[in-house]
Amino acid sequence: QVQLVESGGGSLHTGETLRLSCTVSGGILGIESMGWYRQAPGSERELVAKIFIDDGIIKHTGAVKDRFTLSRDNAENTVHLQIDNVKPEDTGVYYCNVHTGGRFVKATDYWGQGTQVTVSS
Repeated sequence: QVQLVESGGGSLHTGETLRLSCTVSGGILGIESMGWYRQAPGSERELVAKIFIDDGIIKHTGAVKDRFTLSRDNAENTVHLQIDNVKPEDTGVYYCNVHTGGRFVKATDYWGQGTQVTVSS
């Protein structure tokens, strides 16, 4: 059974550092990317940052440019997100995402349960 277990988040103040981790289990085949999305109240879910497994390229939203670090621990099958100098606009529910695809694997998105992040000034 595929599981994406998220940890981290909670309440922060402006300027603090957000750290999130997501551990993937269940033997997912054909992973193309791993990363994080977020959904602010009244808004659609948006990409924060993701890493493509084959080439290590990282794609991210401009809203976290120069403030984030995304890393992957291959041995633990875990992806870590750090956002420095958080702002109130970083508030939202953060979701871990694994995307599969390729020539022999059906394109599928797997999601974590979501973790709330609230940034106050």
